[in-house]
Amino acid sequence: MPNRRALIGAIAAGLLVTALPLAARAQEKLPVVASFSILGDFVREVGGDRVSVTTLVGANGDAHVYSPTPADAKAMAAAKLIVVNGLKFEGWMTRLIKSSGAKAAVATATTGITPLKGEADHDAKAGHGHDHDVDPHAWQNAANAKVYVANIRDALVKADPAGQATYEANATRYLADLDAVDGEIKAAVARIPADRRKAITSHDAFGYFVKAYGIQFIAPQGVSTEAEASAKDVARIIRQVKAEKVPAVFLENVTNPRLVEQIAKESGAKIGGRIYSDALSDAAGPAGTYIAMMKHNISEIEKALAAGPA
Repeated sequence: MPNRRALIGAIAAGLLVTALPLAARAQEKLPVVASFSILGDFVREVGGDRVSVTTLVGANGDAHVYSPTPADAKAMAAAKLIVVNGLKFEGWMTRLIKSSGAKAAVATATTGITPLKGEADHDAKAGHGHDHDVDPHAWQNAANAKVYVANIRDALVKADPAGQATYEANATRYLADLDAVDGEIKAAVARIPADRRKAITSHDAFGYFVKAYGIQFIAPQGVSTEAEASAKDVARIIRQVKAEKVPAVFLENVTNPRLVEQIAKESGAKIGGRIYSDALSDAAGPAGTYIAMMKHNISEIEKALAAGPA
């Protein structure tokens, strides 16, 4: 009997060892690369436990001026799906894909969104000399974020058909969350007096927010942070702030605060706090997810603009 028990135990152990690689393979996650933190959050929300997400431009990072690293190239080469914003946001991405030898499908999250024109089409920005003819910051409208999510869902299903039910269920839940955030933003803007719905930000990242929600943002820099605003631009905005009695200026997490601090000091406008434009905060910050970012931003905007001068 002891020999028989030992034999049965050995067979069972052998079967377990043989089965382990199969189980491990069954649990492998789909490797996905997202170009920047907001896209990474969308992919995690839709992908759930079926995906492993590498985000190239992380928390508080500026994708406009990002320089890829060797680690980025390695992640790209191993990916089964690459998710980008498009609209000329990641000017370095084409070179990175080529240099890394990546073979993964590339999903453009803004597919189907009608882009706003860039600063070259605005008279106030004509002096910048930038060549950005589209505004890439489409995520600043929560309705556009729903398009991002639908595109990411479809790309994940194509890359991993076995996960279709999971991806569709996660996307349906998250789309409802985005509808709720969109309603919260509209309700908050409605509480701000119409003549106070204007503010200053560092760069022109909020065009889609302006169009969707009716807050006017004025920026010394254009839709990209690559070029510095000129002294002439800053002086013009200071005059505009004084003439139009713009209530507040906001710092951004991805730009140097020097410009808006100068504008606040010379115009008399108050600094309304920090808002998040092109990147999430780290997990411990107030904007660690896209939904947290949008809620934080509108809270700061409402606090600064809703009340009149003390």
